[in-house]
Amino acid sequence: MSLGSRIGYFGIKFSAPNIFGTNISTCKDLCSANCSCLGYLYYASSCYLLQHRIGSLFTDETLNTLVVYAKIFGRTSPPSSESSPTRLVIVLVPATATTLLVISIVIIVFFARWRRNKLRIRDETRTISVSRGQEDNEEQIAIPGLPTRYTYAELEEATNNFQTLIGSGGFGCVYMGQFPDKSLVAVKQINAGSTQQGQREFCTEIAVIGNTHHVNLVRLRGFCAESRKRLLVYEYMNRGSLDRALFGRSSGLAVLEWKQRLDIAVGAARGLAYLHAGCEHRIIHCDVKPENILIDDHSQVKIADFGLAKLMNPEQSGLFAIMRGTLGYLAPEWLTNTAISDKTDVYSFGMVLLEIVRGRKNRVDERDPELTGSSLPYFPMLAFEMHKRGRYEELADPRLEGKVNWDELERIVKVALCCLHKEPGSRPRMTTVAAMLEGTVPVGEPRPRSLQYLRLCGGGTEGSHLSREGSATSTSPGSSASPPLLSGGVWAEKAEAQVNV
Repeated sequence: MSLGSRIGYFGIKFSAPNIFGTNISTCKDLCSANCSCLGYLYYASSCYLLQHRIGSLFTDETLNTLVVYAKIFGRTSPPSSESSPTRLVIVLVPATATTLLVISIVIIVFFARWRRNKLRIRDETRTISVSRGQEDNEEQIAIPGLPTRYTYAELEEATNNFQTLIGSGGFGCVYMGQFPDKSLVAVKQINAGSTQQGQREFCTEIAVIGNTHHVNLVRLRGFCAESRKRLLVYEYMNRGSLDRALFGRSSGLAVLEWKQRLDIAVGAARGLAYLHAGCEHRIIHCDVKPENILIDDHSQVKIADFGLAKLMNPEQSGLFAIMRGTLGYLAPEWLTNTAISDKTDVYSFGMVLLEIVRGRKNRVDERDPELTGSSLPYFPMLAFEMHKRGRYEELADPRLEGKVNWDELERIVKVALCCLHKEPGSRPRMTTVAAMLEGTVPVGEPRPRSLQYLRLCGGGTEGSHLSREGSATSTSPGSSASPPLLSGGVWAEKAEAQVNV
């Protein structure tokens, strides 16, 4: 029978649910089949079984979603003449002694393991303390699937006081660390202004990200939330990011072979497709670029920083264009009233595909001394022109010396151009992009009308030569940065100024 509405049970603040992510019918069946279960509670898709005795019930006018049921036994027949108190004692005493012995053994084993595995995830559900504002009181909140929670001192020791910097970005810096068990980790220290969530919201988001598992996503090992300090602990990828392997000119770095490039493209596409359509909580990355695609010695490909988009507050959406994304990969809709969707990631991934093909940035960095004075065109525009002429072989990285599968090259270029369509609705979904790269579905044909804006981005006009990126000879000084030019070369500086405003 139900105990009525607005009945609370104090024990759930300190207890993990017996089952998480289930329905109330399953919870009822579990209690009915358990002789020691006296009732059950159902709250936020979690099932708590009340065993041996019921206690700590209270009323609370704010409780509307907690359901409490107590088991009611049906009428029984009168006791037989053979039953007696003596027989009841004979049955109960051995059973009680056995139960106490089992419980004692379990407690001893659990305590021993807890001491040995302090830095590891001990349970699928953890209970954490979350401070409420400036109050000294702490409320116990059960969050399923929470990764390991580290103290700031532990991460400070693991990173040797944040000494080895291995990367940086708009959200903070990444440091290499090592735990006492000799495992290497990457610790991301989030900037204080990057996220405004309180500890409750931050930890809830961490639970979501920690439960997002895919072979092509970097695994979140843990986190730290102390005062205003926010840190994320990821698995370590020893070859670093794709931009280092693809664009690195340092001695000792081998040029990525064509097969490696294709595998990286397919792996990254699968990871993004899972974020968009495979996990329970759809996640838009918002910053797809080679720096956020990591690889290891076994050429395993993993998407990084996918959780930072999830950690953004809804109130920050108005500033989203400033805080998320990188010039050269931003979709046209960032500066319009068009809603940001998963197609924004598709556009950025199309830019990454072209950089994988060419082996250099689509947008020439004028400050690079090796490219100063060069006549390199805006590569997406060049890819569009060569696609129309069917001359895909001219787009391959010259460092490959022709060791390229030309059919695969044509496939990647076509997929990339389809991703770069100006209208978000014209771009394929990431699941389709991954399938086209794998060759399991036919490759779509790019739409020329949706790619004409690339000529403006590169400074070219119909029938004109492909001018050097950064040259403004084909545009008037008073031209304004229209939304489609956000990833281009001519108006990149102007677009950057508009984003900052």
